Amino acid sequence: MRKLFSLPAICHLLSAIFLISGCMTTEYNLGTHSQDVYFFSSEKEVEMGKNISRQVAKEFEVSANPYDLKRVERIAGKITEVSDRGELNYYFYVIDKKDKKEEIINAFSLPGGYIYIFKDLLDILDEDELAFVLAHEMAHIVSRHHIKRLQAAMGYNLALIASAAAPSDDNFTGGLSFALAQIISAHSRQDEFNADSLAVKYCKKAGYNPKAGLRVLEKLYKKSKEKIRPLSYFKTHPYPAQRIVNIKKQLYLPLDAEDYINQ
Repeated sequence: MRKLFSLPAICHLLSAIFLISGCMTTEYNLGTHSQDVYFFSSEKEVEMGKNISRQVAKEFEVSANPYDLKRVERIAGKITEVSDRGELNYYFYVIDKKDKKEEIINAFSLPGGYIYIFKDLLDILDEDELAFVLAHEMAHIVSRHHIKRLQAAMGYNLALIASAAAPSDDNFTGGLSFALAQIISAHSRQDEFNADSLAVKYCKKAGYNPKAGLRVLEKLYKKSKEKIRPLSYFKTHPYPAQRIVNIKKQLYLPLDAEDYINQ
């Protein structure tokens, strides 16, 4: 992904943002059960996701394959019904790789309800495994992990990206690319544990087997050993061994010797 956001551009945006930004608010986070500070409302979060989704469409090839989309939407609909943020509309997309020679085994989500899965990952998952992956990405949205990361990385610059009346100049486009790069980069261990725990909860409520989360991690761990990929699942969703332990604890499953070593 090309570098589009320079330090002068960040400073330029920062100056503009102080003129248009609102007050900070403290809200209860339904995903983490904590009080968190946000720079703007849920409505602005949705607008930001919408703007960044347009950038995704520029940088990736979004699939129109009806079979893949129906498969995702059928499962996603059940997961959506049990989400802790029912006020959001969720949008699900499949991404085809532009380079047909390079596998991209990954999934990611954007603030405000946008969830993407690469076809290479979709093709190796069964129904329960796909449900877990979609639930995991939805959990990142529910817990507003992207927002907290972007606030730390960009501060009040977020307000410009979130603006419904956003300009189409180079600085704004650069801001969207920077935000997308931050979102796709690796999640923290705590965020991954939280997203997995919520995925277990959502899969149970939606009628899917939450143990599939263990199969997903084991399957993708084996896949990751085959070849180093530029945008692989364990680069953006790290800590596979610890995540397996966390999921087992959520499901009250016994830990083996390797699990104790990896804690």
